[in-house]
Formats: sequence, C-alpha cells, structure tokens
Amino acid sequence: MAGALIERLDGLLGEAIEAAIGAHHRRRLRRVGRIDQLDAPSNGMLWARGDPPPRAGSALDVLVDGAVALPSIAEALAGARSNVRIAGWHITPGFGLTRDDRSTRLRDLLGELAEHVEVRVLLWGGAPLSLFTPSRAAVRGVREELMRGTRVQCALDFHERPMHCHHEKLVIVDGEVAFVGGIDLTSLGGDRFDTNDHLMRGRLGWHDASSRVRGPAVADVGAHFAARWRAVTGQEIEEAPPPSPAGDVELQVVRTVPEKIYDFMPQGDFRILEAYTRALRSAQMFVYLESQFLWSAQVVEILAAKLREPPSDRFRVVVLLPAKPNNGADTTRGQLGVLGRADNGGGRFLASTISARTGGLTGSLYVHAKIGIVDDAWMTVGSANLNEHSFFNDTEMNIITCDATVARDTRLRLWAEHLERSIEEVSGEPASVIDELWRPIATEQRERRERGEPLTHRLRELSGVSRRSMALLGPLDSLLVDG
Repeated sequence: MAGALIERLDGLLGEAIEAAIGAHHRRRLRRVGRIDQLDAPSNGMLWARGDPPPRAGSALDVLVDGAVALPSIAEALAGARSNVRIAGWHITPGFGLTRDDRSTRLRDLLGELAEHVEVRVLLWGGAPLSLFTPSRAAVRGVREELMRGTRVQCALDFHERPMHCHHEKLVIVDGEVAFVGGIDLTSLGGDRFDTNDHLMRGRLGWHDASSRVRGPAVADVGAHFAARWRAVTGQEIEEAPPPSPAGDVELQVVRTVPEKIYDFMPQGDFRILEAYTRALRSAQMFVYLESQFLWSAQVVEILAAKLREPPSDRFRVVVLLPAKPNNGADTTRGQLGVLGRADNGGGRFLASTISARTGGLTGSLYVHAKIGIVDDAWMTVGSANLNEHSFFNDTEMNIITCDATVARDTRLRLWAEHLERSIEEVSGEPASVIDELWRPIATEQRERRERGEPLTHRLRELSGVSRRSMALLGPLDSLLVDG
C-alpha cells in the first residue's frame, strides 16, 4: 500500500513538473513568435518551415562510430585548400583522428594546416562553475595550446543561457564538405574512436554518429558558423558561394538557437524540435531513435499517443539509450515507464541499450548517437538529444532528409551492428525484425543480467521502472537546467 502511494505521488510530481516546464517553454516561444515551431501542424509535411529550406543536389554519408567518422574527417582536413572551420562543445589538443603509424595530434594537424590555409576553431567557453566540465580555465588552456606557435585562430563563445552550452559539432572544409553530427573531437569522458564491433577496451567506449555532407547544403552549415564567429569576434568571414550539386539527395539543415543570445537571431530558432514533432506525428509503421537522453515530454507524449492508439497492428517503437547518462541522473526521468504503460503489454515498444563485448567479457558502452528514423521516410542525424537542453537551450545542428534509400540503408547498418547480424538478416519487414530479433535478444540478455550470468550479446533490454523524482534529482535538474 505504502509503495503504491509513493509511486502515485511520484508520478503526480513528475507530471506537475513536466506541465510547468512545458508551460514555461510555451510562453517563451510565444513571446518570440516561434510558437509554430513547438506546435507544428499535422499536415503531413516532414520538412521544417523557414530558412534554410531543403536543398536538392546534395550527397549525404552517415558515418557510424568514431573509427569510421574520424578518419573521414582527417582525410577531408588533409585535402584542405583554402579554409578549415571547426565548431565544437570541446576538443582535446592531443586527440587523434586516426590510430595508425601516421597518426598525429589534432593540435599538430591544425597547426600544420594553418601554415597554408585559414584555420578557425570556435569552442564553447566552458562551464562557469568548476563543478562541471569542461571548466572555463580548461577551455582557455585548450585555446592557448592550439594557438601557441601556430597560425590557428581560436575563439571562445560565451553567448549562452545560464547552465547551458554550445553543443553542435561541425567541421567544414573549403566550403565544399561539412561534417554534422554528435562526435566531439575530444577524449574527455571517454574515447570517441570506437569501432562498429564495440570490443572491450581500456576506456569507456562510445557509440556515436556523424554525417558527411557535400553539395549546396554545405553553404547553410558555413553560414551558421560565420554568423557565430562574427558574433563572438566581430570579424566577418567571406562566405563561399553554395557548392555545385554533388548528389541526388535532398536534405535540410535545422538548428536550435535560443532566443536573445545572438543579435543575428534574436527570436531564436527551434526547428530541430519542429522537425522531430512533424516526423513522429507522421509515423505509421515504426519509429527508431538513438539518443543520449530521452527526457523530452513532448516527444514522449507523441510516442505514447501512438502506442495507445497505434496507426497499424504492425506499428513499433524502438529506442536505444545509454544504460545510464553520464550526469548520473535517472535514465529517462521515468519516461520509459510512461511509454511502457502506454504500450500496456502490446509488445509495440522496446527500450534497449548496448554494451562493449569481447568473448565472455562485457563492459560499459556509452550511447552518444543522436539519430531518428521514421518509416524509412524521414531521418535525422546531428548533435541534438531528445531533451529540453537540445530543443530549447543549447545551440545544436542536425541534418534531416526524406530520402527513403538513405534512411533505410542507415537503419539497416545500425540494426546489423546492434543485433550482430548481417544486413540481409535484418532487412525484412521492420516489425518482424523487431519481434523476432530485437526483442528476444534484448529480453534474454536482460534476464541473464538479472540472474547474474555472463552476457552473450551486446544488446540488452532496459526496464521501464525508473521513477520520475529520484529523490528530486530529476525534477531539480529539469527545472534549473532544462528550464
């Protein structure tokens, strides 16, 4: 009886906090004339409205895990002819983009490039409180190390909402190729150079993703960097004309820019939220999400409604999350429980995580990717998590595409990786693959873990029993940080 009462009070507290946060964000966006990005119409359109619009003639490569993405970035940097522009949450000067006999420190690589091309690096200025990382002192040290004895230009961006940051991860080379994704060029917190096999290593491994964009959309990424650089330094950057068509993919660059932090966008931009809202509302067959956090009440509300009244008998939702986010908070602030109750035993919802594994040895693996795929008709990759930080308060950048071939190819590669199967084995009807592979494997591994037995697979089910309050840690973090 007491336990049921506590759980009921816990749920009421969580609902009250979510309602307060939702009302707060609604007031914010209404004041700045952006309420349409929160309440995107359900009109079937999957592109976000406004600028920049979708760009045809692009080439898009989704780069899954650091061992694929980082050498691709290194190759693009090595071929730079005129300029290199990097924007990040943080970088480590000694970080290696490759791990072979020709490997070199990022600081040395950029220093050598700066001898013949313009190299600009734009970093978040760091956390004002030393309790959080990276600290401002540490970031100043990074800037000094990058610039000492080199021609590298490095600027620190302090235009931020309190308790928030600049979270986008961008690399632009010659205005012709841009990397947009979730991979930071840093070893802070773990080694981003991880393979698709996710073998056990000496450090915490990271499952992550980025994208390589070529064609006209690169100009949109470059224009955003130029605007931020101008806001921070007062220096104008000559923007290259949009590149010529490089492929047959149509894609769109979407951002989060909080209101009132930049003169170039005083009303802010919340089109990543708009894009997710449109896509999730449109879902008919399946939703597949990878994210570091699943805290967004708006996202969970849409998914829960779909699970309560599924658009088809074969509708499924699969989410891949870290076993525990790196801030030590509740895994999802109880949102898995919300989705589990909405499913009500229907077998349409599966929450999962993955581990590093070598033989009979398993260890922690951090899910840092930010990927969404809906019905193989819409896909996004970028820096934005499914939380209020990314939707309202940090600067973020994602790319979205409605190219069915790219979306399906990316999904199959991810599913083959996580299920430890071939592309052919996971290429069947999505609901069948989820019911016959995802769920049995994930459930078996969860049960093995609960019995204290060695795991035999990377994939594992996450149970939905987390409480919302967690001794008020989740709500306090939500009100003070996500607010």
